[in-house]
Amino acid sequence: MTTAESSADDSLPDPAPEGADEAARHASARTARAAALAEDYVEIIADLLERDAEARPTDIARRLGVTHATAIKTIGRLKRDGLAHSKPYRGVFLTEAGHELARRVRARHQTVVAFLAALGVPAEIAEADAEGIEHHVSDATLAAFERFLLATAGGPAAPVGTTAP
Repeated sequence: MTTAESSADDSLPDPAPEGADEAARHASARTARAAALAEDYVEIIADLLERDAEARPTDIARRLGVTHATAIKTIGRLKRDGLAHSKPYRGVFLTEAGHELARRVRARHQTVVAFLAALGVPAEIAEADAEGIEHHVSDATLAAFERFLLATAGGPAAPVGTTAP
């Protein structure tokens, strides 16, 4: 190899270490799961606050099918992230940011349920499927769902605050 060839090869970027792409995909999936968990919690807390004016960790755990200890740990993360706060001998409350996240999650959920129903998916199945889809659907896909719903005869209007034009 000549000196010119050697210096040309040196200018090429080093290939990514083996498995780096896979590691990045797994890290991204873990981040998405953590975000989906936070979204589920704020949505449940908002529901409990509206219904009972209080969201106790025991009720949150029961609604999500997790242990009390798991609920307490996740509520701690919500507090750390500025989405919730609590009062001694009282339940958990959402901050303004927590309320906003709950509103966005509900709107996404309603759009996904409406879209699946418009495709003929039975209501109970659409609700169950939306629980997973709502956290992972991109804004572009959600906007396409909303355009589809608006274009279908008798389709519901897009939920307030979503991405439909």
